Amino acid sequence: MGKALQKKKWSRRLKVLAAALLTVGCLQVPAFAAESNGQMIRVAMFANLGSTYKSTTPLITLESTGKWSIGSESGAGVTLPAGQIRFSADGFRVKVLETGDFKTAAAAAKLLQATSDKPLLFTTTLSGKATYQLYTGNYATEALATQAVARVQKVAAGLGGQKPVVTGNKHLSAGSYSSLQEAEAAQESLLAAGINAISVLQLSGGAQGYSVWVGEAVTDAELAALKKTVEVKAPGVSLTPVSDSNVLMIRQDAGLSTDTLKTAPHYTIAGTEAKAYVQGDGSGIKVLERSARTYRGDMEVSIVGGDLALVNVVPLEQYLYSVVGAEVYSSWPAEALKVQAVAARSYALQQGERFKIANVVDTTLSQAYNGIGSENDKVTSAVDATAGEVIKSGGKIVEAVFSSNAGGQTAHPSEVWNGGAGVFSNVDSPGDASAQAGLHTWYHVLLSSGVSGYIREDNVKELATKTEAGLSKVTVTAQNTNVRPIPLIQSTVEPVAKMNPGTEAVVLAKVAQSNDYAWVRGPFTSAALVKALQGKTTTTVPASISTLEVTKRGPSGRALEVSANGQPLTVKYADTYRSALGGLPSTLFDIAGTGSYTVLGADGQTSSKTGSKGAAVLSASGTGTSSGNALVVMSGDGQARAVTQGQTFMFIGQGNGHGLGLSQWGAKGMADEGYDYQTILKHYYQNATIVKE
Repeated sequence: MGKALQKKKWSRRLKVLAAALLTVGCLQVPAFAAESNGQMIRVAMFANLGSTYKSTTPLITLESTGKWSIGSESGAGVTLPAGQIRFSADGFRVKVLETGDFKTAAAAAKLLQATSDKPLLFTTTLSGKATYQLYTGNYATEALATQAVARVQKVAAGLGGQKPVVTGNKHLSAGSYSSLQEAEAAQESLLAAGINAISVLQLSGGAQGYSVWVGEAVTDAELAALKKTVEVKAPGVSLTPVSDSNVLMIRQDAGLSTDTLKTAPHYTIAGTEAKAYVQGDGSGIKVLERSARTYRGDMEVSIVGGDLALVNVVPLEQYLYSVVGAEVYSSWPAEALKVQAVAARSYALQQGERFKIANVVDTTLSQAYNGIGSENDKVTSAVDATAGEVIKSGGKIVEAVFSSNAGGQTAHPSEVWNGGAGVFSNVDSPGDASAQAGLHTWYHVLLSSGVSGYIREDNVKELATKTEAGLSKVTVTAQNTNVRPIPLIQSTVEPVAKMNPGTEAVVLAKVAQSNDYAWVRGPFTSAALVKALQGKTTTTVPASISTLEVTKRGPSGRALEVSANGQPLTVKYADTYRSALGGLPSTLFDIAGTGSYTVLGADGQTSSKTGSKGAAVLSASGTGTSSGNALVVMSGDGQARAVTQGQTFMFIGQGNGHGLGLSQWGAKGMADEGYDYQTILKHYYQNATIVKE
């Protein structure tokens, strides 16, 4: 991670910034700055890092309940009152309209909000009157901005009667000033002369200064023409080229409400190396575009890959307060919380500069990090109790990966990323079953229509009658009771049928509600699986799938190879099957084709059968009874399932996640049994020691 370098760099930065702020009478040093000698971590929230990580936004809105400041890496900075500030990146945009009527501008902005051309609405003062400027963008290239003009014109047609035009990031400086007031006075004079001008905060050279820029040209030719225009309209104004330095173009954001005008300072970052450091008062900084969550530490705003980037710079231990609270339930035993704290700390420190501008990201690509909102006193105590403790093996910090639930046994590395054993190996994880505690039982039923599905136990009434094959029958207790495709309520998935009281159904099985330990997914049609598999395999995906089966398994039973129509669907890493097969919780699964079954003959030979024509219930003894439009096959031990006329696929599995390393539910189960956190960690991370750094 280069932690010594990170520590030294940020310690120096905070001291320089604090000194600069105090010099200009800006802001007292925040309470957490006293802790800056501790380990800091950089967490990327928004960034365009290509294939490594991409989460972008055209606008970043930060909010503080107390005084705060914007500074630079060199130490220059200015104080801001409590409230909101917004950031955007200088670049190619479409200027939609300019008007003195807020309702017109806001109405156009509202229309654009529902499109891919996201609006930005600014306000400025011209001859004592408010003027509103509506833009969309940014766009990566001039060509993309030009394409957007037609879309924007169509959406905002008739509003203001103006033709949208492409604007760019080429500017000219009309002078430098020692105060914002002087810059704004010069800006107003240029605006009054009909020249587009903006005040700029300069954050280079160790002390802030101000200048006024004119124009937002797309090309050098357009910029040259602008210079001639300014010389005519404002003779005596000296224009010079703009250097590619660390500057913030100061605007006033008008917001996007159609009812009220709610302005906020808006800073457009210009310059390829530009960075703005936002330092709060210790009460936290809210990020509206990150679900309005509030975070400890500072915020760094910059431009990376042409897009806005936001990095939270926070003391490591405070970062863990949020991570542990987001990753596991605070109600879990203290020892389980300590396990997560040590694992999360080890994982974070082992990442190095994986994300170039940051050590980790705030999603589960690294570790879940939701800011102050996921903190809890019990979690904080667990982090503090293990402060500085990490997992080591061979003298190095272990990349302590973890998953929610291992399904009873953790994965061997060969089942996840083709690696060998060592710190990670497959070990028993019986505590995983604790994820099922207190959950509803579901009835897997077959309707007379031939449709099968699941009904939750609290909606079911068992009947005294049975089928000739000995299967139980049920009805329901309420009108229009949903029959679900899997034993789980999914708000975005339609039920497969509805039942009313008095209607009977045959019980195929009773199962636990799908959970982190045991689950059911499907039914998936051939077409759905073919679509999901596209681009995920290194072999050709068949046009249609009639059979699908696990043909190789690893040491823990996870799928190493899945074959369709008898041909392997090869993937780069075995764990890829989770996403390749429609988003399965884990690779510890079996596959059931709903339109086929296997019969064991008297001679010991098996044969595959398909379809449900001739609907009958087959018992273990071979006797059969009619069951409408579906075939129910019973095994020798009395297990039953429906066979449909069309082939679809159900996945029945265990576990949630890759299964490698720590199982969070497994740790909870061990803690329930009285094991301490170090014993639990050493169980899941083999040949490892717990060391306080």
